[in-house]
Amino acid sequence: TISGKGNEHTLLSVLDYTITPMGARLFKQWLQQPLLQENEIEDRLNLVNELLDHPELRHEFIEQLKTVFDMERLLGRIVTGRSNGRDLMNLKQSLRVIPPLQKHIKTSGLPALQAAFANFDPLDPLAELIEQVIVENPPLTIQDGGIIRPGYNAELDELRSISEGGKDWLLTYQTAERKRTGISSLKINYNKVFGYYLEVSNVHKDKVPLEYIRKQTLVNAERYITPDLKEWEEKILGAEDKINAIEYRIFQEIREQVTAYIKPIQENSLKIAELDSYLSLAQAAAENNYIRPQINNGTGIRIVDGRHPVVEKNMGHGEDFIANDTRLDAEEQIWIITGPNMSGKSTFLRQVGLIVLMAQIGSFVPAAKAEIGIVDRIFTRVGASDNLALGESTFLVEMNETANILNNATPKSLILLDEIGRGTSTFDGLSIAWAVVEYIHSEKKLRSKTLFATHYHELTELAMLYPRIKNYNVAVEEWEDQVVFLRKIIAGGTDNSYGIYVAQMAGLPSNLIERAREILSNLESNELTPQSRKPRLAARKPGRNVNKNQLSLFEKEHNGKLKEALKKVDINHLTPLEAMQKLDELQKILHETK
Repeated sequence: TISGKGNEHTLLSVLDYTITPMGARLFKQWLQQPLLQENEIEDRLNLVNELLDHPELRHEFIEQLKTVFDMERLLGRIVTGRSNGRDLMNLKQSLRVIPPLQKHIKTSGLPALQAAFANFDPLDPLAELIEQVIVENPPLTIQDGGIIRPGYNAELDELRSISEGGKDWLLTYQTAERKRTGISSLKINYNKVFGYYLEVSNVHKDKVPLEYIRKQTLVNAERYITPDLKEWEEKILGAEDKINAIEYRIFQEIREQVTAYIKPIQENSLKIAELDSYLSLAQAAAENNYIRPQINNGTGIRIVDGRHPVVEKNMGHGEDFIANDTRLDAEEQIWIITGPNMSGKSTFLRQVGLIVLMAQIGSFVPAAKAEIGIVDRIFTRVGASDNLALGESTFLVEMNETANILNNATPKSLILLDEIGRGTSTFDGLSIAWAVVEYIHSEKKLRSKTLFATHYHELTELAMLYPRIKNYNVAVEEWEDQVVFLRKIIAGGTDNSYGIYVAQMAGLPSNLIERAREILSNLESNELTPQSRKPRLAARKPGRNVNKNQLSLFEKEHNGKLKEALKKVDINHLTPLEAMQKLDELQKILHETK
């Protein structure tokens, strides 16, 4: 997003249906690194198509992947010595998912699926080893025992028997002492400082036998030890220390054995991530009504009823996205797209770029039909931003981006230009925009497929001068002083941006809007000439007289010189720059004859 925070309202948020963490990471890589080879794209599309056509199989895979843990992270913890028993059990659980996945793949009868996942290895020996050694629910720590299953190590089992026998002896000893002393509340406890001890409340202190050795005095009780208790303490604690040491050693050995499987575990993890990513693309196609694009190595792009995947997904309930067609090829290399603010020009540019990007990651696309000639890069110059910290204004950033495009694009590239030249004076900006379009059209190293959205309506004249430049605009319906944006791209240019209407929609004061309309009318009717602008702009109040003696290009006193100058102009051989220079000469004649 423009804020750089989160994935909401991004293409990733629309396409990402991954289940596993590995799949999510791989899918993001796919989106950031589209493919350039036709056969690789077709292989992905074939597999996505198979999964899309078999929803029950897709559901089975999804349910199985829900039990897979992050194998890449688990392996990282294991090889760096930071893993615990639960990590090994989670790895085992993930490996146990592979056999049922293999079974479904083998019995599916789907050639693309079977070819892509023929090398799945369930690593049964490793999974069985972990299952034999590690208890079902191991503790988080690895130093305090309780990790290794009974029956795996004879010495460990013997020590456990001693430890457990000692604890049985403690219960028996406690019962016997209660009976012998008549202290019913006597109990045996343990802490790391004093070990095992007998605790007697002060109420029964006079009943304590002489052979009890006082160890600690509390507010309400006394703690004692006896020779027998001390003897068994040494047996029990000695056994437990040995148990913990042996368990830790065994766990380290098992962890080292797991590291011997690093490469096959990584390969399995990648396979699961790939399957997850394919399932994500198939699920996205099913959920969003996408179609399979036709991929080729040509230079053309043809899209029928294309839709913006993100805008469409986030539209309100009951709203329908207005689909549009696109044709960019040897005959229609550059589209000059004019039309009102807020009408959908920017959405259209972006949707074409996103559809091409989706096709080249092997995704189905939001359209009725799409023929995509593989592009090497998608260049965009959109939005307005600055980098003032480095001394770069909005216009300089815009020019830097444009320069990068012109210096690096190729005939295989797709260029999306959403306004150029808006950050400087009108004539400067128009001149740059005009020259950029000419350059993309005529420079042999470029000739890239280009969509150029602009409010410079003068650029529509380029379609009359160059064969591969075509004019398109966003349809608008005016009704009772209201403007309805139809969101439909149609052939031809337009000369109205409806900026004042958009300003009104934004809530600018009504008297300001009326004044803006008055100024616009004056400016449009007077061709922006200084001599006539001032009287026109003076007509601010209703009913005020307007100077009707405005200068006209063909008023009688100027007819002679202007007509002679115009007769000498060969319109058919003027370049755009020469035409602007000629207009400047005519304007000077107009000023001289005033």
